[in-house]
Amino acid sequence: MNNKDIKSVLFVCMGNICRSPSAEAVFRHKAQEQGLKLHIDSAGTIGSHAREKPDHRAQKVGVARGYSFDKIKARKVTADDFEKFDIILAMDEQNVKDLSKVAPSHLMGKVKLFLDFANNHEENEVPDPYYGGARGFQFVLDLVEDASDGLIKVIL
Repeated sequence: MNNKDIKSVLFVCMGNICRSPSAEAVFRHKAQEQGLKLHIDSAGTIGSHAREKPDHRAQKVGVARGYSFDKIKARKVTADDFEKFDIILAMDEQNVKDLSKVAPSHLMGKVKLFLDFANNHEENEVPDPYYGGARGFQFVLDLVEDASDGLIKVIL
């Protein structure tokens, strides 16, 4: 698939309460700014937080930067997601491994690391900020903004 053909994006982390909902909120905002009409969602590789709102710390730093978390609720990734989404962006290598257990083998090529699209950071993975302090959530947002900008460039 050509990057210009991307019409739907799924962001995935473990619990779908910190990193992937932040990526969803940031990327949705940036895509709308560019006038892109995309289907954007997020999910987790585990379902223990299903139907929960994003972590309050992720929301706090995101809202402070102008992003909306309205209507974002945690859910578990499904095999159907690999049919519905053009690209599935994992926050770390463990997420990629976990996705490979769910993905139909012929669709595993849709899975990429989100930070492959980052241009201003050397990190390969978005670290899980859940057990850290506010600084970790700020750093996650820095990485997500960078990768979102890079993804927008390849779609345009």
